[in-house]
This record gives sequence, structure tokens and C-alpha cells, in this order.
Amino acid sequence: MSINYKRLHHLQICIPSGEEERARDFYLSKLGFQEIEKPKQLKKNGGFWAEIANIEIHIGVEKQVIPGKRHPAFEVNDIENAREHLKKHNVTIQPQIEIDGYKRFSFYDPFKNRIEFIEPTK
Repeated sequence: MSINYKRLHHLQICIPSGEEERARDFYLSKLGFQEIEKPKQLKKNGGFWAEIANIEIHIGVEKQVIPGKRHPAFEVNDIENAREHLKKHNVTIQPQIEIDGYKRFSFYDPFKNRIEFIEPTK
């Protein structure tokens, strides 16, 4: 028996309490995500949900956020255009080790969550 994966449903990224507006500015205004309705049962926990390219990102609130190696990687169609867009918004680009078949780079949101953009070269 094997697992039959369908798609990535959502990613959870954590931010400190009270930073939702700053996160909205980054994810909605700078990265172009669209905010989606968070279930009413979960609204009391703070944070918000957003979506892009049929992928949900759940921005959760925690008392203590500890940055780690976990990160989302979004495949994009024109990585150089994405890089220029982020630079125009003063987002610092972090080069990554090159891997066969892909162009890629990372950057950080205002809460030190790493985000990777990746594009196949073939």
C-alpha cells in the first residue's frame, strides 16, 4: 500500500501575536496572495488565511516564534521577474546553492520565515 498524494493543501507559517497587519502587507500587498475566509471556529486564534495558485497559506499566531528550516517553496514561471518584483519592494534576496534542473532563491518574511521561489530550467 502506498500514499496517493493529491496536492499541497496548505502551509502554516507563524507570526508573533499582534502582527497580522504587517503580515497582510507582506503576503497580500508584496507577494500578491488573496485573503480567504478563515473558518469562524478558528478566528479566535488570530492570524488569517490566504491563497495563491490553488495553494493555501495559513498565517498563525504564536506567543514565541522560533525560526527554523521549514519553509514553503513556490514554483514560479519567471523567476527573474519574481526576483525583480521583490527587489522593488525592498525584499532581500538570498541566493541558494544551485541544483541541477532548477533556478532558485530564498527570501524572508518580516518574521524570519524563509520562503523559496523555484523554477525548472528544462
